[in-house]
Amino acid sequence: MKRLVTLGLLGLALYSCTAPSTDLVGVSPGNAFLPDRPYAMVKVPSGAYTMGANDQNVPYAQTTPVRTVTMHSYWMDQTEITNNEYRQFVHWVRDSIARVYLAENGVEGYERIEENEDGDFIENPPLSWEMPIEWDSEDEIFQDALLPMKSENVFGKLGFDPTTYNYSYSYVDKSILGRVDPNSEAFNMQSMIKTGEVPVYPDTTVWLKDFAYAYTQNEPIFTKYFWHPSYGDYPVVGVTWEQANAFCNWRTDLQNSGLYSSEVPYETSFRLPTEAEWEYAARGGKQKSIYPWGGIYSTSSKGCFLANFKPRRGEYGADGHIFTAPANAFETSQNDWGLFNMSGNVAEWTSTPFEQSQYSFWHDLNPEYKFDADANAPKQLKRKVIRGGSWKDIGAFIQIAARDYE
Repeated sequence: MKRLVTLGLLGLALYSCTAPSTDLVGVSPGNAFLPDRPYAMVKVPSGAYTMGANDQNVPYAQTTPVRTVTMHSYWMDQTEITNNEYRQFVHWVRDSIARVYLAENGVEGYERIEENEDGDFIENPPLSWEMPIEWDSEDEIFQDALLPMKSENVFGKLGFDPTTYNYSYSYVDKSILGRVDPNSEAFNMQSMIKTGEVPVYPDTTVWLKDFAYAYTQNEPIFTKYFWHPSYGDYPVVGVTWEQANAFCNWRTDLQNSGLYSSEVPYETSFRLPTEAEWEYAARGGKQKSIYPWGGIYSTSSKGCFLANFKPRRGEYGADGHIFTAPANAFETSQNDWGLFNMSGNVAEWTSTPFEQSQYSFWHDLNPEYKFDADANAPKQLKRKVIRGGSWKDIGAFIQIAARDYE
C-alpha cells in the first residue's frame, strides 16, 4: 500500500503542473503485454473452415451436417497429455494433502507460513513447500500424521491409498451471463463461483473393462501403465471429464504462481477445447480433408499406416503398436500446424455437451453448445463429445469429422 500512496502523490504533483490534453489521445497502456508461447503448445491461427463430414458416410449424415464456421486464434497442446505430465498433477495433490496433515499435527519443518515478508500476520496462511517430504521417515509422529492417506492392501500391508488424493478447487462460470440478466433480481454474483472436489487418480481398471473376454498382456498393462517409467511418454488414460477439467484448473494455477512470483500479468486460463476448436485444429488448415495429414487414406504411398488404430479387421499391430503409442509417435503424419495424433491413439475430451442436432442451431462464430446439467439431470444431458478415435477403433472412427460421446 505504501507504494500505491507514493505513486498517487506523484501523480497529483505532475497533474498540477501539466494541463490536460484537449485532444482524444486515449490512455497510455504502459508496457506492452505480449504473452509468451505456452510450453509444448502450438498456435492455431484464426480462420474459417468447413465443419462436418467430408465423405458419404451414412451413419454420420444426420449428426454432422456440413457448415462453415469462423474461429479465433488459440493455443493447443502439441500432443496428448502424457502419464508423466498427469503424474505431476497427482503428485502435487498428494504432496499438498500430506503437507496439510503434517502442518495440522505440528510436525517440525512443515508449519504453515503465518507471516509475510513484512512480518504481518496472514489470515489464511499457505503451506510451506521448502522442506522435502521424507516419505520413508522413521519418525512415528510423522508417519502417524499421514495415516488418513493410507489403507491396507489385499496383502494386509499398509500403504498410501490413491483414492484419498482429492483436488478441491473453485472457478468462475461466466456462461451464466448468457442465461441470466445480470441486472435482474435473480442474478447473484456468488452463483458464478463454482466449487468442486475431484479424486484425481486415473481409473487404471479401464484396461480390464475393455477386454472382458481377453487376456494377452492386459494384466501387465493394467498394473503398470500409469506409474511405470517405460510408459511415461504415453498418453494418460482412464481420466474422466471432471478430472480433465480439474487438471486444467491446476495447470492454470501452476502457471499463474510462476507469473505472480515474477511480477508478470496473468495470462489466459487452460481449458478443454470446444468441439469446433478440436476439429479446426485437427484439420491443420486443410479444407474437407478426411484425416489430419490431408489424404483420403490411412496409409502413406509406401503402405505405412499413419495413425494408431485397428487396421485390417483386427490386426492391431499392423501400425506398429498393439496398444497405445507414445504421444509424439507418427511424426510423419503431423498435421500442418504441428499437432500429433489428432486421429487415433487415445480419444480426447472436449468441453462440448453432445447433442445430435446442435450443428443445425449453434453459432457460426466460435460455436459452442452450453447448458446446465445438475446432479439430478438425466444421463443424456451429461454426455460430452469425444473426438479423434483411439487405438482400438477402425479407420472410419478416426476420421476428423467422426464424433462420439462418453
